[in-house]
Order: sequence, then structure tokens, then C-alpha cells
Amino acid sequence: MHELPWLPSTLPDFNERCSHIADSENLIDEVRLLANCCISINQSNRLARAINKLTDENRNKLSGAFSPFKLGLVSNATMDLFVPSFIVSALRKGILLDVITADFGQIAQEAFDPESVLNRAKPDAVLLALDYRAYSFSANALAMSNADCDSQEALGFLKNVRNAFMQNSGVICITQTLASPPFALAGSFDLQKDGMIRKEIQKFNTGLIEDLNTTSDILMDVSSLANQVGANDWFDERQWYMSKVPIANRFIPLYADYLSRQIAALRGKNKKCLVLDLDNTLWGGVIGDDGLDGIKIGQGNPIGEAHLAIQQYAAELKKLGVILAVCSKNEPDIAREPFRQHPDMLLKEKDFAVFVANWEDKASNIREIANMLNIGLDSLVFVDDNPAEREIVRTLVPEVAVPELPQDPSLIPRTLSAAGYFDIINLTSDDIKRSAQYAENVQREQIRQKSGSVDAYLASLDMKIAFSEFDELGRKRITQLINKTNQFNLTTKRYTEVEVRHFEKSNDAYTMQARLVDRFGDNGMISVIICKDVDDCWEIDTWLMSCRVIKRRVEESMCDRLVDAARKKGITKLRGIYRPTEKNKLVKEHYKGLGFSLVNTEHDEDIWELNISDYKQKNPPISII
Repeated sequence: MHELPWLPSTLPDFNERCSHIADSENLIDEVRLLANCCISINQSNRLARAINKLTDENRNKLSGAFSPFKLGLVSNATMDLFVPSFIVSALRKGILLDVITADFGQIAQEAFDPESVLNRAKPDAVLLALDYRAYSFSANALAMSNADCDSQEALGFLKNVRNAFMQNSGVICITQTLASPPFALAGSFDLQKDGMIRKEIQKFNTGLIEDLNTTSDILMDVSSLANQVGANDWFDERQWYMSKVPIANRFIPLYADYLSRQIAALRGKNKKCLVLDLDNTLWGGVIGDDGLDGIKIGQGNPIGEAHLAIQQYAAELKKLGVILAVCSKNEPDIAREPFRQHPDMLLKEKDFAVFVANWEDKASNIREIANMLNIGLDSLVFVDDNPAEREIVRTLVPEVAVPELPQDPSLIPRTLSAAGYFDIINLTSDDIKRSAQYAENVQREQIRQKSGSVDAYLASLDMKIAFSEFDELGRKRITQLINKTNQFNLTTKRYTEVEVRHFEKSNDAYTMQARLVDRFGDNGMISVIICKDVDDCWEIDTWLMSCRVIKRRVEESMCDRLVDAARKKGITKLRGIYRPTEKNKLVKEHYKGLGFSLVNTEHDEDIWELNISDYKQKNPPISII
């Protein structure tokens, strides 16, 4: 685990390439390539230093390709060694990380002082990197705590710290469960006796999880991570006594990777789609050569059971909203045969939103899959047993995550799980429906291609839209959309759930969420608008829409609704802002198409205005419900 086995090996000329990274013809791809391999702590230091030395111009290039994120860091331990690994791991997830560190042990001081380093920095999140030694109940791990120093006191302290950060800077906290140290006083009885450290840590973790279920703060399950590698290896008392480093050095990259998954999920950068090869991946053998009776899948055969476990893993991901797709070099009918006729196949054709089987190169097919689903290449994970195919896809489509796989198929689910591509921080009803929604979208596209005109196609969809202002029920999904939508996003501003709640309650803001259904199914929440009240004008701070419903005239229906709401409030003007990024060129003319006039271009942003009295209703073929 400490070598992150799902990552490809370090490049042989890694150090030299880091030294010349600023001179690279394609800086973004070079950074991706260097970060997306298994590198040591020293190599992480080298790459992080190289990135920190980049000119402002080159940093801006990275900011356009990676999502910036400012992380505050406070701990009872020495964390300096961790920061370069944090930066490199975040790059792997599409995040350009800036870390602001507090002084050693200054936990309460940083939280409760409004003018502290972290509170003044206004980070996007604060990592409370506190292990069991931060709390009074474990001041002496080889003794029982007294009645006044138990897990409840520790939970109360931690909650006060989290609340203070929220009050003083409006920031959410990434909060750790506690790993139990690798020693016991009374063996198994330690888990039964109050005051024993293992019992108190167990109570602490249970209480923390229950508390976080009611807040916006994020859980980082370090206890589970330590269990995976073993507490005897995770802790290194010599390092703690010499330099107060909380875990063994060799696990710093793993800890950093684990953290980067939480940050990626906050920014909507966790993966959406699992693209699967077939032969020797979903079953043992080659269907074109071995035939239906010759492939190995199902119970009673160790190889068949191992491949069945891979299918089970994919099926469970689908229940969490992960989109499944097939990318195979095969004759189409032969590739589909096991799904249609083999009695032991768990996955069926209907489980896949896209099924591509042909003799084209897989890199091109993967691009086509992303295009059919209308999602970014960086949303895909490609799983293939063939090392050559993996390397080709990594080279030609560097945005796609391509894990290294063990030769033993029984270890593949464990490896994919350990890589954490699909880790989430919350789960909404729209998430659960996502796989079905994208499959339905492929059907819509097929209908569109057969339609005689765009208007006829849109009318045939029988679309119905529902509008409402922000509310508690939709808050998590609204936050998700704000943090992960890139293409149809006019300003690409990112807000936490706490900030979304502020807009929801504010008298100086108008908010709108929209849900769309059609004859193929429920698209869920698909669009969000936030307006700020500036005198007699509404300034559109945020307008974004899911890529699933682009080019279906939904924005026209939303604009009709927005203008109606503005009139009722006595607003005479709407002001829209377009801030260009690498990914939102699609909406450069958005406001023009709705009748706004360009009034100014400054600081690399376009400012558009619409006089409410001049607006003409669009009335697209969408019913309002």
C-alpha cells in the first residue's frame, strides 16, 4: 500500500524532467505525467519545488487546467514533511493545492483567534490533522484515563475547534478518525473497559461519525487507513519521540493520497465513469477464441470467481451512481454474447451506459465514450488487464486515470478500491440516479440524430421543468453542482455548503434551482442560479448547468423565470458576467443569445446587461410544473 501500487512506476529521468519542467512545450501534460506515478517523498519534494519556482505566467496555465484549492493545516504533530506530498497527490486529482500551515500544536489558538494565520487566510478547508496524542484521554497510552479525561471531553474540544473555524472564517474542517496505537494493557478486555485507550478511541470515532452526519464538515477515516496497512507499521514511536512525526515516513504518500481524495470530492473531481475492458477483465479468457463455453466466469472455478468479484465491485459502484461503460477490441456481437447468454454473468448489457466494441484503438474509443456521455476525459477510469493498452491510453489520453493492475485477478477489486477513484463525501438521490440518467441521455442523442429538426426533437422529449429557490433538501446537490460543473459555468465560482446555506438565507440574494424530467426519465437537479441584489439590479454571480442537458434550451426557460422573478421584486436590470476558462468556452455567447448587451470587457471578463423592460420571452418547448 505504501508504494501506491495502482500508479505506474516512476519515470527513469524523473529528476531531470523536474529540473526542466518550466521549459516543457506542454507544461500541463508534463505536470500530469510526473505527478501521476509512484514517487518517493524526496521526489515529491523535488516536483513540488519545481512547481513553486514556476513563473506567474506558468502558474496561471496550471490554474486554468487544475482547480485551485487553499488548504489550511493545523496539527499536534510535525507536518512539514507532508506538504510536498499533499501538493503532488492533489495534482493527480486535478487540484492545484496551496497549503497554509499553522505553527506546531497551535490548534485552539488558530481556531479561536479571529486574527490567526488560518482565519485570516480564508482557506477553502482546514485539515485538523490530529492523532490520538492530541487528546487528554490518551496522554498516556499505557494507562487508563481518569473519569474527567474521556472521549466525550475530546469530542467536545474538537467540536468547539470546528465551530470556531466556522464562526471566524466560515471554513469547513476535514476531521480525522483516530487510529489505535499497536499495544494493549489487557488484551481484548481493552475494548470493554471505559478508560482504556482502545475503548475511548472506539467511542471517539463512533461519536465523531455521528456528529459529522449533521454538519458540513468532512470525515477522513484515518483509522480505516491504518487498519489496512497495520498499526505496527503505521506508527513509528522513534520518529514521534525524535521529531513528532505522527506516522511512519513511508506512509506519508499514502496519507497524502487519501487526503487528496477528500479535496477532489469537495471540488467535484472524483471520477464519474468506470470504463471496462472485457477479455481477461470481466471474465477469464478471450471470448473470440475460447467461445462462450470456454471463458471462465462464475462459481466453482477460482479464476471465474475472481472475475465475478470484479463484476460485483463494478455493480456496487453503479448503485452509488458510477457510470459503467465497455471499451473492448472485439467483434460487437461476439463481445455482447456473454452478457446475453452466459448464465453466470452478473453484469448485463443494460448496466452499461455505453458499449463500444470494435477494432479501433482504445484511446480513440475512450474519447468517443466521453463524447457520447458528454463528460470530461478526466472523469473516466479505464481498467484493462493488458499493460500495453494501459500505456497507450496513458500516453494518448493523459487526462484519463489508468490504474496499474495485479496479474492475479482476485486482487483487482482490492487495488481499485485502494486507489479511491470514486470516493465521495456525501450521497444524494441524484447521485444514485446518475448512471441511469446518462444511459437515458445516450438514448436521447440517438433520437436526436434521427429527428428531422432540432425543434422536432426537443418537442418529442416532452420536457417538464420545476423551479424553486435554494432549500435544505437540495443544498448538498447544489453544492455538488457548483463545485464540479465546468463547461456550462459562467463564472466558475466555487462555494462550500456553508456558503450555499448563506445564500439560501440571505435577504440580499435571489437563488434558483431547476429540475428537469422528460419522457426518458428524471434528469434530477440540472441548473443553479445565484443573483446578488445591487440597488435595482440583480448581478448574476453564478449560473451553471449540467452537461447532460446542454443544447436543450433549458437556459431560455430559466431566463424567462429569472426575468419574471426580477419584475416581481421591482428589479429593472440584470447584469451577467462571463469569466473565460479552459473549459467554459461553450458559454462565451450565452448572454448574447438571451438578449443581453455587452457593456464592458475588463480584467479578462465580459460584463453583459439586460433591461428587464426590453426582454422578450423565449417560451422554449418545456412545460413548467
